[in-house]
Amino acid sequence: MRVGAKLRVMCGLGLMLAAPMMALGPARAAEDGSATTVDLPPVDVVEVTGLVDRISADSIRTALGRSATNGAQAVVLQVNTRGAVIGRDAMADLLSDIKNSKIPVAIWVGPSGSRLYGLPAQMVAVADVAAMAPGARIGRTGTPLKVDGAPVSFGAADDVLRSGTLGFLEAREQKVLKFAGDDRGVPVLRNILLAMDGVSVKGRTLDTVQDGIGANGQVNREATTTRFFKLGLVPRLFHTVASPPSAYLLFTIGLALLLFEFFTAGVGVAGLVGAVCLLLGAMGFGALPMNGLALVLLLAAFASFAVDVQVGVPRLWTGAGMVLYVIGSFGLFRSVDGLSLRPGWITMATCIIGVALTYTVGMPSMTRTRFATPTIGRDNLVGETGTAVGPVDPEGVVLVNGARWRARVNRSTPLTDAQGMRVTGIDGITLEVEPLEGGARDYREMRKKD
Repeated sequence: MRVGAKLRVMCGLGLMLAAPMMALGPARAAEDGSATTVDLPPVDVVEVTGLVDRISADSIRTALGRSATNGAQAVVLQVNTRGAVIGRDAMADLLSDIKNSKIPVAIWVGPSGSRLYGLPAQMVAVADVAAMAPGARIGRTGTPLKVDGAPVSFGAADDVLRSGTLGFLEAREQKVLKFAGDDRGVPVLRNILLAMDGVSVKGRTLDTVQDGIGANGQVNREATTTRFFKLGLVPRLFHTVASPPSAYLLFTIGLALLLFEFFTAGVGVAGLVGAVCLLLGAMGFGALPMNGLALVLLLAAFASFAVDVQVGVPRLWTGAGMVLYVIGSFGLFRSVDGLSLRPGWITMATCIIGVALTYTVGMPSMTRTRFATPTIGRDNLVGETGTAVGPVDPEGVVLVNGARWRARVNRSTPLTDAQGMRVTGIDGITLEVEPLEGGARDYREMRKKD
């Protein structure tokens, strides 16, 4: 017999002998609990952190729709939030979507130390399953929202939760939570799957755990597969800047950098970074309940800083700017359903101290260094001639004796780029100039050099 024929015969015999063993393999694995024989439908886990804004609300709706079509048997919202910045109507619509979801929705306030405060706490009342980690708290729900025409209710715990908070044991005693776990709570995510197992909701029983007997005779509880979903990079960026501390910090940095770039007489990295920070801060302000008057005070504060920065000496306007900045900072955000959105003390102190140092020390020093020459004998500059570096209308930069100076000209006789000029006086470190020809005689009579 040829070698090829022998090989074919041997392979055929091998397959015949292996077939019974392959058939018995899954049954044996099921006997000793080393493997599962049934694939349970997965559970989708969606992280919800920070203040609930339009981006968070849209991500929850997207998750509910996605899980209803991708084979998931339930959705778990892992929540840690201290309130919402969307309106009551928008929040009520979100609660309605959760209540009427095609597949069961579970709320898990975790891990330990998490909080579920404000209007988002009312999600617990409309969810199919609700659990908490030890150390987590819920409450401060405010006035109940109306979902499908009926107010949201926690039963006997309504009055307590409206203005107070409850920990795990208290919430369980008040029958706020809805799950099949024990008195130890739900410390980690795997435990929420164990707590949901066997719960009957929306006409179905959740099968999130499969039991098997191990070789040692003990029961092995294997949880179903979990699929995790978070915000994408761009939505997460927008969600981050929509928090009060981030928006306030970015807006302050953006204005400070743009003001710095303006007085350096150029467009560089500081200007680009400042523009991006200001844009992101403005986007955050757009998503938050703002106090318009406080925002005007912030802008007026930086305008006041600019008055003194141009002369290189902190004076009355710097003090006025600091007062306006502090008042505007404390009143910048309005409260929502009792939730104070004022940035924390660390953020406030960092911005206020940073702005004070910038406009009493940093910016004046920069201006003096950038636009000044040695001050000894600078009065002799009166009568000197030079050229404009860019337009001077009424302020700008001029070149005199090889050095750049900030300059101011009469509004009726502005200078164009590279136009000749003459120094008529000095105000601090700012030169008062006029064109070589056609200067305004009512502005200042040119003084002769001694």
